[in-house]
Amino acid sequence: MAYDEPLAKRTRQMLLDLQPTRLEEKRMFGGVGFMVQGNMACGVLQDKLIVRVGPERYEEALATLHVVPFDITGRPMRGWVMVQPEGYASDTDLSEWIQQGIALALSLPAK
Repeated sequence: MAYDEPLAKRTRQMLLDLQPTRLEEKRMFGGVGFMVQGNMACGVLQDKLIVRVGPERYEEALATLHVVPFDITGRPMRGWVMVQPEGYASDTDLSEWIQQGIALALSLPAK
């Protein structure tokens, strides 16, 4: 399983409902990524939600239950986290994570 299709579907629908600027979906790193204004906001890899939280919120996000560093190469990417299924089980939790990713992507220069 490259990525959890039901999670990708939930994420996609929430993003469509939130209507961020220039939303784009791309296959990447064996999963799917969601770009806002050309910047990655969030994605799905296996059964984990990937969220770009930025360096300022990184430690805070890691201190949250069910969150681990985004590490697919043996070297964690600072500013990115992976949320395990328990951390996004409710629609409210998933929406909060997605909104964090959108906010970070919108704070960056558009590509």
